Amino acid sequence: MSYQLKKPAYKVSKKLYKYLIDYSREVAIDVQYQDLLHFEQSFAVYDSAGKDTLWETVIYSQSHMEFLNKSLKHIYAKLQSDGGTKAIQHLKIDKIDYCTFGNSKPFRIKILNTINDNYDYFYIKQADASRVYGLELEHILSPNKINYIIHKDTLVEEHIVGIPGDQYIENNLKNDTINKVRLAKEFVKFNERCYLRLLGDMRSYNYVVTVTPDFDQYQYRIRSIDFDQQSYEGRRSFYFPHYFKENLDFVKMGMECLTAESVEQYKREERAFIARRVKNEKKQLTRLLSILEKNKVSTMKHFKALKAEIAEKENNSNYLMAKSMGELIKMMLNNNLEDIYIKSLEVI
Repeated sequence: MSYQLKKPAYKVSKKLYKYLIDYSREVAIDVQYQDLLHFEQSFAVYDSAGKDTLWETVIYSQSHMEFLNKSLKHIYAKLQSDGGTKAIQHLKIDKIDYCTFGNSKPFRIKILNTINDNYDYFYIKQADASRVYGLELEHILSPNKINYIIHKDTLVEEHIVGIPGDQYIENNLKNDTINKVRLAKEFVKFNERCYLRLLGDMRSYNYVVTVTPDFDQYQYRIRSIDFDQQSYEGRRSFYFPHYFKENLDFVKMGMECLTAESVEQYKREERAFIARRVKNEKKQLTRLLSILEKNKVSTMKHFKALKAEIAEKENNSNYLMAKSMGELIKMMLNNNLEDIYIKSLEVI
């Protein structure tokens, strides 16, 4: 499955920015994305197996690094706490990496607590409307809460902890200790979450797997980490993780240990959970989608192709009446959730 790798960036509209202010996502910061581009040198970062990670560690002049060190510590404190000076006195910027692959070209900041040598990461990216909508929809509709802040054209995101999907498939999937039924169930639910809110491009390197011990078993959660392809592509299959060849091992595992009836049951379970979240956050979600209805996040060609294919596959010509991606998502939620939670519930 091919797609346009370099998706164009879409500007955060005034109404979307006002929404972000009202929901405490907007926080003043001293460093903007452009400030991090002024590095003097860079060198490739390789993993433990000697494979190029597509990240580069960047080096700045001493004076610029002094500015970044102080400002980035303040940003981390604002992202994780109240931003006070007590929160940063034991912090140190250990490394800054830059990724030229993909759409957002992020900077990854490694920050160290000098008291106990514990470290954490956060990311600084160019603000893109597609990504902001993706983050917000993830926060509202999924079981995962997303922590990020925005200021002008700069987006700051916390690190989402987990094993990258491609690494998990390569190193863990054949391990005898994993509970294949539970893991396959979670992949079905993840697949459903992505489709209903039109989050695309969930190849194995765009999500992580988190594993939590539970008595003598394990619980699994698959979490998206890349939201650039929110409601952009024009093919319905692009919004189903199971169609990507990178996820084939998950699909095969599900076919081996799940029945068609159990797959349908898990899909209904996930839709019920999403419906409850919609009901609980109806005011916020309605406002967000009404803004998205008037904010360009795709091409007209992609939009027309997507709604036509959804109308055909869902056997519902009403989708053809959608006038924007925001309205299409609203129709997806209404048509797929109302009979799950409360019959005839007007979801949005």
